[in-house]
Amino acid sequence: MILEGITLNIEKQFIKYVFQNILGMLGISAYVLADTFFIAQSAGADGITALNLVLPIYSLIFAIGSMIAAGSATRYKICRAQNTRDYQLYFPNAVFFAILLSMGFVLAGIFIPDKILAFMGGDEEIIRTGTSYTRIFMLFAPFFMLNYIFNAFVRNDNNPSLAMVATFSSSIFNIVMDYVLIFPCHMGMSGAALATALSPVVGISICSLHFFSGRNTIPLVFGRPSLKKLLSSCQLGVSAFVGEISSGVTTMVFNTLILGIAGNIGVAAYGVIANVAMVAVSIFNGISQGGQPLLSDAFGRNEIRSSHRLLRLSIITASAAAALMIFIFNVIPEPITAIFNRENNPEMTAYAVTGMRIYFSGLLFAGFNIVGTGYLSATAQAGWAFATSILRGFAAIIVCALILSRLFGMYGIWLTVPCAELITAIVMVFAIVRNFKKSC
Repeated sequence: MILEGITLNIEKQFIKYVFQNILGMLGISAYVLADTFFIAQSAGADGITALNLVLPIYSLIFAIGSMIAAGSATRYKICRAQNTRDYQLYFPNAVFFAILLSMGFVLAGIFIPDKILAFMGGDEEIIRTGTSYTRIFMLFAPFFMLNYIFNAFVRNDNNPSLAMVATFSSSIFNIVMDYVLIFPCHMGMSGAALATALSPVVGISICSLHFFSGRNTIPLVFGRPSLKKLLSSCQLGVSAFVGEISSGVTTMVFNTLILGIAGNIGVAAYGVIANVAMVAVSIFNGISQGGQPLLSDAFGRNEIRSSHRLLRLSIITASAAAALMIFIFNVIPEPITAIFNRENNPEMTAYAVTGMRIYFSGLLFAGFNIVGTGYLSATAQAGWAFATSILRGFAAIIVCALILSRLFGMYGIWLTVPCAELITAIVMVFAIVRNFKKSC
C-alpha cells in the first residue's frame, strides 16, 4: 500500500496528495468563474444576479453529495486500516443514498424552477432570465452527487492522480462547452446550464476507469442499503457538508440583505465576489481534502505523531496560500471586477472593489478553519467537527450579517465573513488543543 510507512516520507506524500487535490479543486472553481464570465457576456448583470440567486441550491446539492462522499470514504479508509470486515459496503451504500436523495431536486427542477427563483428573491425579469438555467442543472443533481462520491473513493483508494485528472477534465469540458453552447449555438443561459450539468458525467466516467485497473481495492459488491452506515458516515462528512452549504447560506443571507440595501446591482457585485471567493475556498478545500486520506490512515493505525505533523503541514500551507491571495485581491481588485462587468457599470465596480478588499481579509482565518475542521473529521472527532462547522457556516455568519449590515450597511456586509471566521478560529484553537491533549 502507498500509505504504509507513512512516518518515513510524510512530507513527500503530503505534497503529492495536496498538490494534486488543489489542482482538481481549482479546476472546479475555474469552471464556476468561466460560467460567471460567459453568462456576464451573454446576459449581463441580470444573468449574474440570476446565477447568484440560485447558487444556494447548487450549494445544497454539492453539500449533500460532499457529505456522503467525504464521510463514506473516510469511514472506508479508517475501517480498512483497522481491518473491519464491512468496509467494502460503504461505496455502494453511498451511491444508493445519493441517488435517492437527489430525486427531490430532480422533481423540483421539473415542476417549480420559476417558483424557486421567486422564493430566492428574483423579480419577473430575473425569473424570465434564469428559469431554464435552474431547471436544467437541477435535473442533473444525481450526477453532481455521484461525481463527489466517485472522486472521494478513488482518492482514498490511493489514486489521487486519477481523481485530479477527472476533476480537471470535467472542468475543462465545462469551460469549452460553456463557450460553444452560449455563443456559436446561441443557447444563452440554457447552454451555460447544460455545459455545467454534463461536466460531472465526464468526471464520473474518468473515475470509473479506476475500478477496472489493477490498483483498485474497492470491492464492487452490493448489499442491503444501510441507513445506519449512512448516518455513521455523515457524522464524519458533516464538515464537508457545512463547508459547501456555508457558501449557500452566506449567499442567501447576503442576497436578501443586499437587495434591501443596494438592489440588483449590489447583488451582481456580490455575485462577482462570491464566485471569486470560490477559488480561494477551493484551495483550502484542496489542502484539507488532500490531507484527509493521510490523516485517516495515520489515525486508523494510531500514529498520533504523524497526524499532528500532517495538521501542522496543512496549517502552514493554508496560511501561505491565504497571505498570497490577500495580497493579490488588495492589489488588483479593479481588473478582476472588470472581467465580469460587461456594461462597465461604475456602481457595480465601486461595490465590488470595496467589498473584495474587506471580504478577503478573512482568508487567513478561513484557511485555518477549513483545514482544522478537516483534521477533526479525519480523526473521527465528529462532535467538534460538527460544532466548528455549524459555527462557521451558519451561526456566526448569520448573526454577524444581521448586526453589521444594520450598523454599517454594505460595509457591514463585507465585514461579516472576516468577523465570523475570526470567531470560529478562536473556537477551533480550543478544539484542536483539546484533541491534542486527549490523544497524547
